[in-house]
Amino acid sequence: MAEPALFHTAASIIRSLGSLALQEIGLLWSFKDELQKLEDTVSTIQAVLLDAEEKQAQNLAVKDWLWKLKDAMYDADDLLDDFSTQLLQRQVMTRDKKMAKEVRIFFSKSNQLLYGFKMGHRIKAVRARLDEIATDRIKFDFNEHTTATQFEHMKRQDTHSFVHGEDVIGREDDKESVKNLLFDPNMNEKNVSIIPIVGIGGQGRTTLAQYVYNDEEVQRHFDLSMWACVSDPFDVKTIVVKLIESVTKERPKSLEMDPLQSELRAKIDGKRYLLVLDDVWNENRGTWSNLEKLLGGGLRGSKVLITTRNEKVAEITGTVSPYPSRGLSKNNSWNLFKKIAFKDGEEPNNPKLVEIGREIIQKCAQVPLAIRSIGSLLYCKNSEDDWLYFKNPELYKITQQENDIFPILKLSYDHLSSHLNQCFAFCSLFPKDYEIEMEVLIQLWIAQGFLHSSYANRHLEDIGREYFMDLLWRSFFQDVQRDIVGEIEKCKMHDLIHDLAQSVAGFDDAFNLNNAVLQLNKPVSNTLISSFKCLCALNLSRSSIQKVPNSIGKLEHLRFLDLSRNADIKLLPGSITKLQNLQTLILYYCSGLKELPKDTINLITLRHLGLNGCNSLTDMPHGLGKLTALQALSLYILGKKKSSLSKHKGGLGDLDGLDELRGDLWIKGLEQSRSSPSEARAANLERKQHLRHLILGWDLKPSDESDKAIANDEQLLQNLRPHLNLKILVIIGYAGVTLCSWVSLLSNLTCIRIANCKWLQHIPPMDRFSFLKRLYLENLSELEYISNDGSDVSSFPLKILSLINLPKLRGWRKTRETDHLPLFPPFPSLSHLFISNCPMMSLTTSSSSSPLSDLSKLKYLYLEELEELEYLPLEWLQNLTSLETLGFWNCCKMRISMSPLFQHLTSLENLCICCCKELISNENEDGTHCLGPTTFGHLAIIGVPNLVSLPRELRDVTTLQGIQIMDCPSLVSLPEWIGDLTSLQELGVVNCPNLMSLPEGMRRLTSLRRLTIAECPCLEERCEQGTGEDWPKIAHVPNFQNGGDGYRKEWGASLIRQTFEEELKAFGTKYGYIDASSDLADNQICAKL
Repeated sequence: MAEPALFHTAASIIRSLGSLALQEIGLLWSFKDELQKLEDTVSTIQAVLLDAEEKQAQNLAVKDWLWKLKDAMYDADDLLDDFSTQLLQRQVMTRDKKMAKEVRIFFSKSNQLLYGFKMGHRIKAVRARLDEIATDRIKFDFNEHTTATQFEHMKRQDTHSFVHGEDVIGREDDKESVKNLLFDPNMNEKNVSIIPIVGIGGQGRTTLAQYVYNDEEVQRHFDLSMWACVSDPFDVKTIVVKLIESVTKERPKSLEMDPLQSELRAKIDGKRYLLVLDDVWNENRGTWSNLEKLLGGGLRGSKVLITTRNEKVAEITGTVSPYPSRGLSKNNSWNLFKKIAFKDGEEPNNPKLVEIGREIIQKCAQVPLAIRSIGSLLYCKNSEDDWLYFKNPELYKITQQENDIFPILKLSYDHLSSHLNQCFAFCSLFPKDYEIEMEVLIQLWIAQGFLHSSYANRHLEDIGREYFMDLLWRSFFQDVQRDIVGEIEKCKMHDLIHDLAQSVAGFDDAFNLNNAVLQLNKPVSNTLISSFKCLCALNLSRSSIQKVPNSIGKLEHLRFLDLSRNADIKLLPGSITKLQNLQTLILYYCSGLKELPKDTINLITLRHLGLNGCNSLTDMPHGLGKLTALQALSLYILGKKKSSLSKHKGGLGDLDGLDELRGDLWIKGLEQSRSSPSEARAANLERKQHLRHLILGWDLKPSDESDKAIANDEQLLQNLRPHLNLKILVIIGYAGVTLCSWVSLLSNLTCIRIANCKWLQHIPPMDRFSFLKRLYLENLSELEYISNDGSDVSSFPLKILSLINLPKLRGWRKTRETDHLPLFPPFPSLSHLFISNCPMMSLTTSSSSSPLSDLSKLKYLYLEELEELEYLPLEWLQNLTSLETLGFWNCCKMRISMSPLFQHLTSLENLCICCCKELISNENEDGTHCLGPTTFGHLAIIGVPNLVSLPRELRDVTTLQGIQIMDCPSLVSLPEWIGDLTSLQELGVVNCPNLMSLPEGMRRLTSLRRLTIAECPCLEERCEQGTGEDWPKIAHVPNFQNGGDGYRKEWGASLIRQTFEEELKAFGTKYGYIDASSDLADNQICAKL
């Protein structure tokens, strides 16, 4: 199928010409007949467009005809857009009484006649051009096709299982080979070795690099890991910026080369690092040398892994022979194809389909990308006839040279539905390796007019998500990133798929798209902005602008404006409210923005207003409820009512008309409505059936303890009842004693978070939350029991339970026998349990019933600041058969016995013991001890004052890979048997001042790759390189760090990753109560250390 861009443009023009609004304009200015003639001409041309676009490759005259047509079509589209803008201006003026004078001038007879005369001439001129082009079509003898070929949508029952790159097939041997290269400390004479991976496009070079890069053993081996996609052009400054971002997770403040290179060298010099430079094309040795000089300060054993398609690049950059990336074996090729082409990845019972499938994958040259593309294409075809038709006339009509999979990919594109062609081609505008945000992409598609709904109740956003999922399922997108609740946020395109998008878009189409979309990464002037009068989308995110040019109001056709992450923007120009066509305004993390323009309500076509991270906003403009097209309003702030300007500020009543809101809504500043809680009813949240995530936030102050404040908050919350479709509910700073009854009616909730509600004592029955997967309760000073009745919650799919700073919490619910016996119901799906600072809750029980009777699915257990906890009940341990990570933190009475842990926790991988009383080692009567789990890999012991030596149970744990010991003043020796830990790769000892020497067994730790000794004065002296008495025992360790600081923060961060603090932080970032750049969790951990 040829590119249908013009076909869709013609369809868009015909839709516009047939709209009631344009017919109204035609009547008003007396050129209705001209508009009808224009529609007839465009319809005539559209009928032959598909055939013409297919023939242009073989006929230059046809291609020239399409060029002329393209210009004329775009002029016609601009003309109709001008009409639409005129109509929108009329709507704004007629509804605003303050604009009476402007309305009289606008609608004056002379002004209307002049406008009608001018537009009439434009219509005739455009129609004359199109008539001439329509006449010329006859000489080409085109076939007529009134509709583009439609292919069925692909549907999968489980979208999560089809995320590309999640599972790697057939690369284990390659992974181990590359790891051996990375671990070789004597690869060459230089400190930094450069290893190229070379292979054809789509063969899996990047996948292999990612597979190796994310390997736990690799991550532990290097002090620092960095990743940068290079592509073309090879710009040293850009690469340096990416490397700094990879290390610091934030953009450098200065973009001048000298401070950039200094910052990079400060980060990597003296450290053994791993750097992956993905997709390198540069063949200039001098340019490469400029970068290589900056990388040379790494510790011996540092590695740079380069992926490239070009053998010459490998020759220029590599310090060792390149590693060849090969195609999959026939068996692995079939396994990959089978996984993608057949339901549930299972081979069908039909042997004929299997035979055809094996013949088809031979054409894919064992290249994973081609196999994925063809497999995705065939997934929706179920009959032998479909597969045979595809194999014979379709697959074998393509010409293909050896190692060239581009025709295969083009075939997948040709089988896209026509509406997907232009959406896919549009993606060519993104740079290679760009992280494409799904919601932003959909808004850009809408701005371009690519999405249309045939039904009044179908939203364009829903259609856009359907299109996105179609392209994802067909392998045009990959590397999907999901948010904390599993929703897709971002994706990437493989570089070959990106090449395909550029190819099918064509240079001419790309030029026209670039006139419609502009992205600038530096401050802009009024002159520059005003020169793009036909601009459809403008991206100024991260451009460091301090002031948005006033001339932006002249961009009448602008539909998409992204100003996000410009912290220095304080105010938006009033002219921005003249953009009546604007559909999307993104202001995320404009942290300095103080207010929105008061005439924001004039943006009558606005669909998306993104305000997350606008922390300086104090209120909203009055009248936002008139923006009835609004689909997304991520933040709504209630301003102070006592202000002299309060009449210009929006209240809860302004939410009344916004019934189409969807996605997230955070209502902030609810304390401002405490004096008049009845106003909340006017928000009519119950009518907003598309809302999925609701955050209700109060700024709770000590003065809010009055009975009146409590009663008002309870009434206020009662009046904020949302629709039953709600999925996530977050309540922060609420002053009430009890939550209102409607909370328990939200039966579709999957996540609840209640935080900083100081006087909350009662939570409604939770037995109706049959879909609840996450429950976070934090800083609830008065809560004693989560449930005060006997509600049965045993069928809950609860996966994450977090209880933080609940000083009076005794348990899940009271029992009939006693008010003091804590009892947690069984949660058979629970995988994460986090309990912190709940001093009244005892995890032991005197009854035959276990506090948590079913913990068989629990993978992460983290217990912190439980002052009365002395041991874990045996009933718990017996049920923890799936536990992978166990952490104890500041449980000062806790006496931990290793034998029961090793006996029952058969899946344990990570154990962290911090600030506990004692670690006990047990032996059986015959002197033997319990063998550790075969999965056990990492142990951290921090702040255990009575620890004298390592527990004897560790002696036979041959899987142990890392040991960290810190702040153990009684530790006097490491055992001689430490040499039996043959898998040990990392050992750290910090602030153990009485540890005087290392055992001889250290010599036998041949796998040890990193040794850290700090704040141990005697031991540091004995381990001095070349001169210390213990130096011969550790001379074989490639990465030895003796003395210094910085280990506490580094280890704190690693411990966070071993628990699920990162998930809590990610959840808070998404839903607004933690800044995206916050490192609060890291700092809290480090402070404790």
